Amino acid sequence: MIIGIIPARLASTRLLGKPLADIGGKPMIRHTYESALKSRLLDKIIIAVDDEKVFSVVKNFGAEAVLTPREIATGSDRIAFVAKDIPSADIIVNIQGDEPF
Repeated sequence: MIIGIIPARLASTRLLGKPLADIGGKPMIRHTYESALKSRLLDKIIIAVDDEKVFSVVKNFGAEAVLTPREIATGSDRIAFVAKDIPSADIIVNIQGDEPF
């Protein structure tokens, strides 16, 4: 199974609130998720979030979200936190949350 995990950190150090930044009427994280859905190689997509607000937004547009500890500072560590609980994954793909297109 090939799993895509998108890290989304509301407390981003360079641009606070980045996953929820409005781009054409949708939050950035939704654009990223919708782009990832176009891949025919991914069996599943999970968004790894650090905040209840982002979690709620992600669930509202129908994506799977996992709430991770806020103290996890990097996207790679956030992905590792989620991936450890997916033993069926053969491959984990790191999909950057701030690259929506």
